[in-house]
Amino acid sequence: MFDYNIMEKHNGQIVEYLVRKYGYSITDLAKEMNVNRRSVYNYFQNKYLKSDVIFKVGIIIRHDFSHEFPELFTTKEFNAIVGTSTLDNSSSTQDVWKNKYIRLLEQYSNLLSKQIRKAVD
Repeated sequence: MFDYNIMEKHNGQIVEYLVRKYGYSITDLAKEMNVNRRSVYNYFQNKYLKSDVIFKVGIIIRHDFSHEFPELFTTKEFNAIVGTSTLDNSSSTQDVWKNKYIRLLEQYSNLLSKQIRKAVD
């Protein structure tokens, strides 16, 4: 008798199932991920798909993968990004990352200014 509880997740199959369930085109997904279609199919075959790939797919298809992969993500991570992105416009996702980058640059600049002031004083 086989115990199904000891089976490990197949990350690629879970991601593929949800991509297809949402009816998202493999071609469109590949374009949004800046990879070719073959790469997407390779992702689907990968049992240990990297979390950054899963996260990126989640953003694109607007799915919170924290339910399928609670060991990798929190709902909060997806809500911050998925809630703001749209299927038709990937620029909103880019805006989120751009704004995060700008905030980090501003923080870095402030820290650098403080260090310079300390050195001068």
